[in-house]
Amino acid sequence: MRKKLMGIDVAIIVLCAACITFGVALAVAKPAYLLYVALVMIAVGVVVTLNIRHFRHMLARSLRGKAEVEDTVHNSFAGLKIPVVVLSDGDMIWYNEAFRTDILGGKDMMLLPISRAVPGFSQETSQEKSGQNILLGDKKITAYGSSMQTEKEIYVAYFIDNTVLKNNAEEYLATRPSVMLITVDTYDEVLKQMKESERAHIAGEIDLELERLIGSTTGFLRRISASRYIAVVEERHMRKIIEDRFAVLDRAREIGEEPGTVTLSIGVGRGAPTLREAEVMAVQALDMALGRGGDQAAVKNAEEGFAFYGGVSRSVEKRSKVRSRIIASAIRDLMAQSDSVLIMGHRASDLDALGSAVGMLRFAKLCNKPAAIVVNEKQSLAANLVEEFRRAGRGDDFIAPEEAEKYMDKKTLLVIVDTHLKAILESPALYDAAKTVVVIDHHRKCVGHIEDSVVFYHEPYASSASELVSELLQYIDMPKENRLTPLEAQALLAGIMLDTRNFALHTGVRTFEAAAYLRRMGAQTQAVKRLFNTSFESYAYKAQLVTDAEIYMGCAVVFSDNLPEEVNVAVPQAANDLLTIDGVEASFVAVDNGQQISVSARSMGDVNVQVIMEKLGGGGHLTMAGAQLRDTSLAEAKRRLLSAIAEYRENQVAEKQKAKE
Repeated sequence: MRKKLMGIDVAIIVLCAACITFGVALAVAKPAYLLYVALVMIAVGVVVTLNIRHFRHMLARSLRGKAEVEDTVHNSFAGLKIPVVVLSDGDMIWYNEAFRTDILGGKDMMLLPISRAVPGFSQETSQEKSGQNILLGDKKITAYGSSMQTEKEIYVAYFIDNTVLKNNAEEYLATRPSVMLITVDTYDEVLKQMKESERAHIAGEIDLELERLIGSTTGFLRRISASRYIAVVEERHMRKIIEDRFAVLDRAREIGEEPGTVTLSIGVGRGAPTLREAEVMAVQALDMALGRGGDQAAVKNAEEGFAFYGGVSRSVEKRSKVRSRIIASAIRDLMAQSDSVLIMGHRASDLDALGSAVGMLRFAKLCNKPAAIVVNEKQSLAANLVEEFRRAGRGDDFIAPEEAEKYMDKKTLLVIVDTHLKAILESPALYDAAKTVVVIDHHRKCVGHIEDSVVFYHEPYASSASELVSELLQYIDMPKENRLTPLEAQALLAGIMLDTRNFALHTGVRTFEAAAYLRRMGAQTQAVKRLFNTSFESYAYKAQLVTDAEIYMGCAVVFSDNLPEEVNVAVPQAANDLLTIDGVEASFVAVDNGQQISVSARSMGDVNVQVIMEKLGGGGHLTMAGAQLRDTSLAEAKRRLLSAIAEYRENQVAEKQKAKE
């Protein structure tokens, strides 16, 4: 500023000198103008002098103002009631009294690193919009900062003490209500058949277990029907219940003379903004738990979706056939309103998918509607069944997915059998184009299931989709000339035999009733047996898979990357054969056919293979499940599968330990 002032002074002096020189020259040349020149020079001198003085006065006042501003800024930082620190290269070069008192505890730490005073402090994190949360003793602080570039980078940080606010927020979240809906799975099938005194005794034990569970919280429990309860607990206690993996499920199984007489299903709505929304979520979670076979807890979190606990026992068979009759009537009405029917199962369709599809094909014909089964024969595991129909002159009953899309319109009814997941449909594009959808499935319900179907006939207790379709056929008028043919009955019976492993697993009273009905319709067991025959190449490949298997945590696992397309059926057969080895509780066969990695999983009931397959994006039943992995290498599939098995085993150990405690 002084240099600028000197420059202005020099300019004025030069100007005055020029004026004087010009005036003198004029006076010498014309003496008559001497007086006028003298007056002008005096006036110029006075004006210049006054302007210089005014300019210097303004400049001085400006400089004083700047100094006052700097002092004001300094005094403002120093007088702030929140802690402020100025950093250079991570060292504290200045801080106010609030920082010294609140952060340093009254100590002087000038020129020391900020990390000595505030461990974990980060200049980068504190510059973010949300700042940096820091725990300093019992104080919960949020740090905000910004940097400025001068001759050297300077960083200013502000520390806001949010202890009270954050404690109140944590208390608010900890006291958010979670709604639990609890139902006794076996009430209608087991307890209702007991004597009044026995039922009252078991009901009392159930009440006692649930009261112990809720009594350890600040929540409440109420019975809303003979077999259903509702409870509301705070989030802090729900966390503990989840950490214990719903140990009440294990304790409930011990009630009664025989273990498993009583099983519970629990649905939890958690993290909802209102109690009403939490109750709606609890209903959805309970429906999911029951759809997966019961004897488990399903927790629906507003942000994280579903989580499942338990599910170690087999589904409880339901004896009432009222629902089957209602579903049959509903499907018949839908077909009456449609112009045509397309029936579709899952990719790599097996005998159950095609057998149940054949049953629904007959259902459509009984309703006098043109119908066809959508199947990719090249990838089907039931090629023998398709070939049988071709030999019988019924090859037109099957069409490829690409061809089926040409016939799909808004008046076409799409019936999906043996799956309820869009991801594994034979043709997801066909499903997207359909306006009216019916789903018939027996697999335990998975997250992401089809939700927009008009009829969702899902019964996890059933042995197979073929069993469900066989029941539906019994509730529709079947003229003698148009009744189920022996070939169709054999297709349905083959589906039941496949999923029950020749009636050895997952069978109930209704399974045998369905088989008896099919036998009356002309199904020949020896003909059904031939549908399971394989080629010599398939048998040899199956034997190779069994030979290559390894034992991992009580499970037989095998991985192969050279599966010929024509021997796909060897994969599930190898998984079944591996279960005959002593000490093997479950089997997993994963093969890469070039397009995807198919995993078949089987167990005898001690291992829930459905839970393991869900980790890989698949699903199924407790004893039979599978997954199909795309865009994944065999090495990555192996890592994921072994990790899922290890996690399941760890959870098993944890649940057993909780049960002992």
